[in-house]
Amino acid sequence: MIATAPHIPVKSHPLGHVDEYLEVGQRAGASDVHLAVNALPRWRLHGTLQPIWPDAPLLTAEDTAALAESFVPDMYKKELNARGDSDFAYANEFARYRTSVVRQRLGIEIVQNGLILATGSVGTGKSTTLAAMVQQINTERRDHIITLEDPIEYVIKSKNCHVSQREVFTHTDSFATALRASLREDPDIIMVGEMRDLETISLAITASETGHLVLATLHTGNASRTLDRLLDVFPADQQEQIRVMVSESLRGIISHQLVPRADGAGRVLALEILTNTPAVANVIREAKTYMLPGIIQTGKKQGMRLMDDTLIDLYDRGVISAEEAYARADQKQLMRQHVGK
Repeated sequence: MIATAPHIPVKSHPLGHVDEYLEVGQRAGASDVHLAVNALPRWRLHGTLQPIWPDAPLLTAEDTAALAESFVPDMYKKELNARGDSDFAYANEFARYRTSVVRQRLGIEIVQNGLILATGSVGTGKSTTLAAMVQQINTERRDHIITLEDPIEYVIKSKNCHVSQREVFTHTDSFATALRASLREDPDIIMVGEMRDLETISLAITASETGHLVLATLHTGNASRTLDRLLDVFPADQQEQIRVMVSESLRGIISHQLVPRADGAGRVLALEILTNTPAVANVIREAKTYMLPGIIQTGKKQGMRLMDDTLIDLYDRGVISAEEAYARADQKQLMRQHVGK
């Protein structure tokens, strides 16, 4: 389903300043705004990349060049002209944004990239989620995608994107080695099958900080534990710097559980979804991840969902049993009160 921002008229020509697109996205709770040549203005709303206005005209190379001119600081314009890309933090009256402006074959593209994590135990669908994201990007964008997997689970054929798949221990020695090499291959999107060690995690965060979209998995149960795992792997004297980097580059965390159905007919997917907002970024910077469940619970308009709320919804609809809902809940006492166990 296509969602559109209320009371925002479709214009016969592009909006004149990037701030206008950001205001529309901010009001709707979008996590990203994409302004690319020969494409509709798009946003990532509730995890889905979609047109802001289905009937809007396609942006031309001249349109995106004018939009870049409207907000890129002079020092970064020089970098863009000399190097072909520039990444910087951009602030206006609404918020602070991590911005990537890239000169590519068709012209200038403006997009906010970063880090998206799929988490959960073995066999809960993390790789399937990332493969689905890659396939969507492969269909809707014109980028270079590199996947690093152990093993390759889904063969992804190039569509609009050029897709390169590498299998760890077959084509390369380790995730870290493959990730370091991939950064020299001019990728736009990097999918890391698993972040197992300090070096891989550090490289992934650095890649997300330098304009790449990094999709990766971790074996953690929820958003709070994911961020604790991500940060605690670093030495104490580096953690403050890493917290700042993660607070700026993180786009979202999708935590998975597969729960047996009450009728015995297989399992059902339960998700916790965290999207990065100013409140989330502040909690990460201040090492107060214990506050995240409350932020997630009140962040439904931003596409967030707490795992316990998902379990309650599945129980209320008769999809899972009270025993399963209670066993998998983080807040046992609250779940006991709800399901009567």
